[in-house]
Amino acid sequence: MDKKPRVAVLALGGTIAMVKGDEGGVRPGLGADDLVAAVPGIEAIADLRTETVSRIGSSDLTVSTVLTVARRIEALAAEGAIDGAVVTQGTDTMEETSFLLDLVLKVDIPVVMTGAMRNPLSVSHDGPGNVLAAVRVVADPVARARARELGVLVVMLDTIHAAVNVAKATSSRIDAFTSPETGPVGVLVEDRVRLTSMPNRDFRTALDAVTGGGPRMTGDIPSVALHTIALSESGGLLGALATAPDTLGYAGIVLGALGGGHCRRSDEKAPAPVPKVVGRALKQGWAGRARAAAPAATPLGGNERGTAGAGKGVCRPDPFMYVSSYLLSLGIELILSLCSCTVSGLSVSG
Repeated sequence: MDKKPRVAVLALGGTIAMVKGDEGGVRPGLGADDLVAAVPGIEAIADLRTETVSRIGSSDLTVSTVLTVARRIEALAAEGAIDGAVVTQGTDTMEETSFLLDLVLKVDIPVVMTGAMRNPLSVSHDGPGNVLAAVRVVADPVARARARELGVLVVMLDTIHAAVNVAKATSSRIDAFTSPETGPVGVLVEDRVRLTSMPNRDFRTALDAVTGGGPRMTGDIPSVALHTIALSESGGLLGALATAPDTLGYAGIVLGALGGGHCRRSDEKAPAPVPKVVGRALKQGWAGRARAAAPAATPLGGNERGTAGAGKGVCRPDPFMYVSSYLLSLGIELILSLCSCTVSGLSVSG
């Protein structure tokens, strides 16, 4: 009889872990043991080890917290102690945290993130089903064999999304997660995992090239400002960033641009002593390249999932960078943070 795969369940908190609050409402309180205990029959699928990393809402998570999880997964994998990992957390930042793990992890085991849209005190709580589905995916022989190709996955409502493509599209429905440009990479049908496609993860090759083998996961991770462009927005915040002696503590600026990556000329020309990168604020679509044409183009990546200095984003000499990709501004912010702490003298001009 084949041995069951060994799966670590790491819990961070979120809606899936809610308990009744002391003063009404709910608060994160359940740990990894509780989440596993709520799923009848899960022990038949895998040998589980549980660790509770935190009991907080996902809005209180930080890059440092997620990197702690990444280091723990890598340590367990290096020891040969696990064959895969499931990470549970709140859904509000899951598209960011899953992509962050996808950027930094270097393991050949499947890593799946999941959570819940309804708390355990609700009717038809979706948490146990999502945990079961996540463990099924981690335990699946094909997912394990192709873990490096798949990268980090998000499993919600029996649908499997690649971290590089996933987005939370609604604030309350249980079918909140989608992969707008590509569709999911697979589904679960009863107790079976059905993979239907593989994500394009050339962005990892580009990022590793820029950072000399991959971003480090220790030390201080600099903060990057995320500024959304809007009608008649005065640009005062950009001006303050540009003129403050320490750029208000930010190591870079990401502009969540209009439409396909459009900004006012005044935003483009605003001087800043730190890298400025343009991404899309919209959840769907690709950023255009027409406005980014410049003689100083520096393509480093293999696809258009552009990154700060890594990807087919075209660099402007003023200095400014447009990212010609479908990467959301949220993802660009994470990449710029990692690059800023890894690459000395990072420049958007390559």
